[in-house]
Amino acid sequence: MIGALRAAFAKEDPRAKAEAALALPRDLVPDPDAQWPDRPGRPDRPVLVAARDVPKRSPAGPEGRIALLHALAHIELNAIDLALDIVGRFAGCEDLGGSEADFAADWIGVAAEEAKHFLMLAARLEALGSVYGALPAHDGLWQTALRTRASLLDRLAIAPLTHEARGLDVTPGMIARLDGAGDRESAGLLEVIYRDEIGHVAVGRRWFAHVCARRGLEAGPAYAAALDRIALARPHPPFNEPARRAAGLAPSFDVDFLHAKVVEPAEMPANPRFLGESS
Repeated sequence: MIGALRAAFAKEDPRAKAEAALALPRDLVPDPDAQWPDRPGRPDRPVLVAARDVPKRSPAGPEGRIALLHALAHIELNAIDLALDIVGRFAGCEDLGGSEADFAADWIGVAAEEAKHFLMLAARLEALGSVYGALPAHDGLWQTALRTRASLLDRLAIAPLTHEARGLDVTPGMIARLDGAGDRESAGLLEVIYRDEIGHVAVGRRWFAHVCARRGLEAGPAYAAALDRIALARPHPPFNEPARRAAGLAPSFDVDFLHAKVVEPAEMPANPRFLGESS
């Protein structure tokens, strides 16, 4: 079954990748000895540029709504690959402690929902007269994936507990702006995504807690230490506290933990996919 997981990760066509992710069985447990690639398959477009050069327009106008939906579709495509990557890359990691099947089932389920999100947004872009790939995008999410490829703890801290949790903070505002612009259909898509992402953050929180328990760490300080190792800025207000609490990020993951004493974790177990790889 590792072949199906790797094949989905390697697909360059975004729609084919999403459909392959939707077809993956939840009982797939990858071989921990497989050599997992550093990068997923990607289409020729969108052109990848620096984050500051990605178009930012007000969603009040049609071009702005297309730019917003295109950026979100790009995030969801990356999210498919991040969910596939965490299964393929960290299979056999000592931090899982015999829970590999449950871990794989959770993240393959996340990959399927991210695939659903991408297909919804891609279809909406087409309905608005555009396509995914028509605008530039950036590679920031995958750069952080590369920086966390040696540590499951760091990957969980950065992908679901920072990037996706930040989505919980900002998505209600995007929904309101789309509604204000009279685009109820796009706003409705974001409502679906928002509800699902609470569950994705909860999955990340659950596995982060699992890894912390195996290492004898407190979750809040361990999260802060992970951000420091990756040199990623700490989350900052405003926070969507109801959504974060629904995902299990309180009390140790609310603003109070940012002031907690940072403790360095024990030496990280070696990731069999990382040994010998170049950065």
